[in-house]
Amino acid sequence: MMNKYYLLIIALFVMQGAMGQTSFSTKEIDEQVDNLMSKMTLDEKIAQIEGTRLRDIMVDGKVSLEKCREHIPHGIGHFCQFSSGQELPPEQLRDLVREVQNYLMNETRLKIPAIFHEEAITGFATYQATTFPQQIGMGCSWNPELVQKNTTAISKSMREVGASFALSPMIDISRTAHWNRHQESYGEDSYLTSRMGVAFVQGLQGDDFKTGVAATVKHFAGYGTKNNSVKELYEEYLMPHEACIKVGNAKSVMPSYGTYKALPISMSPTMLDQILRKEIGFDGLVVSDYGAINMIYKKYKRAPDQMTAGAMALNAGVDIELSSPMTFPYLKDALKKGLVTEKDINQAVKRSLTMKAKLGLLEDNPMIGKDGDLDFDPASNRALAYQSAVESIVLLKNDGVLPLKKSTRKIALVGPNSSTVHCLLGDYTYQAMRAFWKSAKFDELNPKLVTLKEGLESKVGRKVSIQHERGCDWSAALEATIDKDGFGDDRLSKLKMISVSDLPQPDLKKALKIAKESDVIIAAMGENIYLNGEGRWRKGIGLPGQQEEFVKQLIATGKPVILVLFGGRQQVIADIEKDCAAIVNAWFPGEEGGNAVADILLGNANPSGKLCVSYPRTQEKKEIDYKLGYAKDDQPQYPFGYGLSYTSFQYDNIKLPKEAKLTDESIEVSCSVTNSGKVDGTEVVQLYISPLDKNSTMKPIQLKGFEKVSLKKGETKEITFKVSPQLLAQYKNNDWVVEGGNYAFKIGASSTDIRLSATVQIKGAPLELREGRKVFFSSTTVQDQKLNK
Repeated sequence: MMNKYYLLIIALFVMQGAMGQTSFSTKEIDEQVDNLMSKMTLDEKIAQIEGTRLRDIMVDGKVSLEKCREHIPHGIGHFCQFSSGQELPPEQLRDLVREVQNYLMNETRLKIPAIFHEEAITGFATYQATTFPQQIGMGCSWNPELVQKNTTAISKSMREVGASFALSPMIDISRTAHWNRHQESYGEDSYLTSRMGVAFVQGLQGDDFKTGVAATVKHFAGYGTKNNSVKELYEEYLMPHEACIKVGNAKSVMPSYGTYKALPISMSPTMLDQILRKEIGFDGLVVSDYGAINMIYKKYKRAPDQMTAGAMALNAGVDIELSSPMTFPYLKDALKKGLVTEKDINQAVKRSLTMKAKLGLLEDNPMIGKDGDLDFDPASNRALAYQSAVESIVLLKNDGVLPLKKSTRKIALVGPNSSTVHCLLGDYTYQAMRAFWKSAKFDELNPKLVTLKEGLESKVGRKVSIQHERGCDWSAALEATIDKDGFGDDRLSKLKMISVSDLPQPDLKKALKIAKESDVIIAAMGENIYLNGEGRWRKGIGLPGQQEEFVKQLIATGKPVILVLFGGRQQVIADIEKDCAAIVNAWFPGEEGGNAVADILLGNANPSGKLCVSYPRTQEKKEIDYKLGYAKDDQPQYPFGYGLSYTSFQYDNIKLPKEAKLTDESIEVSCSVTNSGKVDGTEVVQLYISPLDKNSTMKPIQLKGFEKVSLKKGETKEITFKVSPQLLAQYKNNDWVVEGGNYAFKIGASSTDIRLSATVQIKGAPLELREGRKVFFSSTTVQDQKLNK
C-alpha cells in the first residue's frame, strides 16, 4: 500500500469568479468613443448598429469596390457569418477580411473597421477548421475545463483571420428531445449549463478582449420552452445567462426569437431593460438574432411596419440589428415621427463602438489577422477534438460484451451511420451550415472527418475481420419537415440527396447474412444533419425510418448487438433496449468521432460520459425535469447524470456538519471515492441537495456541485465540496431569498444513484439577497489518499 497525500485545488472559485464581471467601458474608451461620435452624421451612426453579409459587397466571389461604395458608404457595424458563407482556405479568408477592412479604414470618412462575427459552438465555423462535438455531447462530458481549452483554441483561429466576435455559446436549458435545437444545449440542468457556459465564455474571451473573441450568450431567455412561471424563469432559465455575465464577464447578449408575457422578446422592455440591465446588471451590447426585429412586424404582427418594429426593438434595448439592415435603416424616419429619440440611437451606437474599442478595432493600426501560413486543424486541436468526443460518449448499457474481447474475430458493422460523416456533425458546424443553408457539398477531408468504419479498421488487429453493409437508410421518406414559416423551400430534400449521393443502396439481405456469420454486431443507428437542427422538425423521437425494425432483425440472429446511437437528441429505444447487449450514445461527436467510438468499443478508452438530460422511455411530447423527481409510473429509460464505466466506484465516509448558519460563507461536505474495479477510470462525482421540510418551495432534488475525478484501479481520493448557503436561493415575491431549514446533501453517480447522504440543519432568519445572486457554484477540493496495489 502506498500513501500519498497532496491537495489539488480545483480552481473553481467560479463562486465569485477568478475573472468576474468588469465594466464594459473605461474612461479612456468613453473619451475615444465620445470624440468619434461627435463627428458622426446620423447615417454614419445608424450604419454602426447594423449588420450585413459579405455577399452583398461581392461579385463573382470577389469584393467589389463599387458594391462597397453602394452598400456600405458610411461603414458598417458587423459582417455576419462571414466565413460559413464562403469556402476559402484560412489564408484566403484572412486576405478577404483584410480587403474589406482596408476599404472601411481608407475609403469611408470615419475609417471605422467592422466586426466580423461567426458561429462557434462546435468550433470556428469555417472551411478547414476543427470540428468539435456538438454541445449536448460536451454537456455529457461534465468537463468545463475541457470546454475552456476548446474555446481557447477556437478563439486563436478566429483571431488569425481577423474575426473578433462569436454568436456563441447557446445556453438555453432544454427539457424535451422534441425541440429541434435541443442538440445545441448543454441539457436540462441550470447548474451544469451555467458551469459549461462560463467555461466557454472564459476560454473564448481569454484575459483580454483585444486578443480574445467576444462571446455572445444566447438566447435570452427561456427559449425553446414555456417561460410563463416567474419563479422558474428566474431560478432556472436566467441562471446560465446571469452566471456568464457575472462570472464569465460576457459582454454580448442575444435575445431569443420567442416571447415573454405575449411580447416578442426583441421588443420586451421587461426582459431587456428591467431584467437584463437593471436586475442582472448587464452593461454590454445586445444584438438581435437574425431577422428577429423584422419578426415583430412580419410574424408577430406587433408593429404596423418595419419602421415601427425597428423603433420598438431599439426602445426595448436591442442595440444592433443582425444579419441584414431591414428595420434600422428606417430609424431616421422613426426619429422624425417621434418614435425614437436621438438619445436612444446614440446609446446603441456608443455600445457598438465601445465593443469595437474593447476588441482593439479602434486603435491606430488595428491587428487584422495573422501573417503567414495558417493551420485551423493542427494536431493539438485534433487531440482536443478526440478527447472531447471520448468524454462526450455515454455508455448506456453493457451486459459484459464491451469492451470487445480479444477473441473476437468477425465484426458485422451495419446501419446507416456505420460509414458516413453525416452522423458526426451537429448543427452550426461549418459543414452542416454549408449543406443546409447553401445546399452545397462539403469537403470531408478538410478537416478530415473520421467515420466509425475508418476508426475501427485503423485499430483492430489483423486477425479481426470487419464486414460492412448499411442494411437500411436513415429514413425511407423525408421524415423531417422544414419550418416553412422561416425558410419556405425544399432545402431538406436537397440536403438528403447530399447525404446519400455517394452511397450504394442499402442491402438488407446482405446485412443480415454478415450479421449471422459474425461474432458480434455493431449497429450504428440514429440521425444525421437532415434529421435534426434549426428549421428541421421530426415527427417523433424514436429511431428514424425503419431503423428499429432493422435492429429487431439483427437481434433475431442471436448474435450480441451493440447499438451505437448518433444524433442530437435522446432517441426512444424502449422496445429494443432489453435485447441489445450494449448501447452507446455518441451524439454528434465531431471530426474525431469515429476514432473515439472505436476506442470506447475496443477498450482503448474507458467511457466517462454522464447524461446531461433525462433519457425518455416514450415519445410523449412533454418536458422532463429530474429536479421534480420521476413519478413511479413514469420512469425515464435512463436518469439525469447516468452513465456506465468499464470499472466500478465505491463511495464512502460522507462528512457533513449537523448544523450551519445561513450567514456562513460555506458548508463543507466530503466523501471518499475508490476505483474498486480492474481498470483505470474516471467518475463524475455529483452533489445534490434536497429540502426535507414539507413546507419548502424548493424542487425536491437539485445539482449543486460536481467533480470529474480520475482514479487508477485501487486508488482512493477524497472530494470536498464547499457549498455557499446562497446556492439555496429562491425567487419569491420578486426577491431573492435564502431560507433556513433541514436539507439532505446527497453524493452519487447520478440523480437517482445516490451513494451517500447526510442531513444538515441550516439556522437563521430568511436571508434576502438585495443585490441578487452573486454565488452560483460550489468549489471543490480533491485530495489523493491511497493506492491499493
